[in-house]
Amino acid sequence: MKQSQLSEKQFWVQRLGKTSLRALHILGIAGSGGGILLSVPQSEWMNYWILAMLTGSALMLWEIVRDWHWLIQLKGVLTLVKTLLLLLFIPLPEYKSTLFVIILLLSVVVSHGPSGLRHYSVVHRRRLQGKKEIKG
Repeated sequence: MKQSQLSEKQFWVQRLGKTSLRALHILGIAGSGGGILLSVPQSEWMNYWILAMLTGSALMLWEIVRDWHWLIQLKGVLTLVKTLLLLLFIPLPEYKSTLFVIILLLSVVVSHGPSGLRHYSVVHRRRLQGKKEIKG
């Protein structure tokens, strides 16, 4: 359903839902990131890690269901790269802090970069104007 076809109530439910998911995701990132960067025992930040992974997965799914083009736009591609970097935590645990910082910096580019950069399609080699987003 296009945003223009959403009732005002549906719009606000989706907007608040996505904003809540994003807020919980940031909480999870802050808690787990602090644990990783400060070398706190994993057991003390694991709940934050789980929160970050669950909410991050939900946000990715939200974007893919909303518009599959997200997967070929730079914002989606960089999010998938961040996911691959997270997987490197397993074989390269001694580099967790460095990997976390790289992932965090990529997140800023994905979230706050210019629209033309975020919506750039790596397949089409141009900006794709996708469906209207419910900002969160």
